Amino acid sequence: MTGNDLPWLALDDLSVGLVSVGRTPEPRREPEAELDARLAAAVDAVGAPDAVFALSRHGRRLVRSGGTAPAPAASRAERRYEIGSATKTFTALLLTRLIDTGAVTGSEPAATLLAPADSAPASPATLAHLITHTAGLPPLPRDFYVNALPAWRTNPYARYPAPRVREAFLRHHPRHRPGTRWRYSNFGVAVLGLALSAATGTTWEELLAAEVLHPLGLADTATRGDHVRDAVGHRKDGVTPTPGFDAGGFQAAGALRCTPNDLLTFLEAHLQPAATPLREALTAVQRPVLRRGLTHRHVHTAGWFRHPTEGGPMYFHSGATLGQQAFLGFRPDTGTALAAVCTRRFGARDPFIPTAYGLLAGQ
Repeated sequence: MTGNDLPWLALDDLSVGLVSVGRTPEPRREPEAELDARLAAAVDAVGAPDAVFALSRHGRRLVRSGGTAPAPAASRAERRYEIGSATKTFTALLLTRLIDTGAVTGSEPAATLLAPADSAPASPATLAHLITHTAGLPPLPRDFYVNALPAWRTNPYARYPAPRVREAFLRHHPRHRPGTRWRYSNFGVAVLGLALSAATGTTWEELLAAEVLHPLGLADTATRGDHVRDAVGHRKDGVTPTPGFDAGGFQAAGALRCTPNDLLTFLEAHLQPAATPLREALTAVQRPVLRRGLTHRHVHTAGWFRHPTEGGPMYFHSGATLGQQAFLGFRPDTGTALAAVCTRRFGARDPFIPTAYGLLAGQ
């Protein structure tokens, strides 16, 4: 990638140029029984101990669950699942919401919020750079692996708390000017969460609850584990259980646990922003802000990957923890949203993401 392959569209102010998410599409006529069968086939294809595929089309929901493990006492669909990096879509919405309310502009350098007394911060990266993975940060702090290694197979992130994330960022000298290169970074979004907290005097967890979860009615979404309600993750063998995920200082990048129904509610809000209290923020978070790659074919918004389909754009994001995976996506052109979760961490040949992506792309 060269330094000139990121054409920006008002990146420094994510509230500028709000656009419509598209026309109201005509309902598709696929019989419900056929769609239900496709969801059931997707659950079977994943081959995880627990799997749930939840789909909404024009507000009508279909949920199918199953798995290789014995059925739990409570419904799989009512459990909370670790969504890992899909948490970033919630943090992106939080940022656009705070821009909408005037709490921040998006153009503030994160370092000036985290260390206001520092007259010469190492990095000029702004909040907008952090959410779009263009801040010049690596995926994880340089010393993360040394600290995490003793707990690599249990909870590596728990060994890297928020103060360490903050200090690692304030010490980091980017090799490239922020805004010139794209590199996916858990580090960057974790710093964003801390910067929003510093800007408002409120923790990321409390901010998210007040500005996103409560307004959208997401009562079954949380950052803290609950052994009664949470699904148990498994390693690649699909048998060995993993402990509940502890995000440490990376909460904004991967801490959320959600039920499939809450995930559908979250996605449905993106399909119908005007029907929610977060209309402007939900619209802004879908606006393309950069293109990258050869011929600039990869399009990103503040928080979502955006791929073209025959009828219009498809938005999606996946996530994984040590023992669980998630896929979130929606298509405004067909009024379709898909939330898929499973309790198994797959390897390179991963059937989960292609199955979920293909299901949404075919709607």
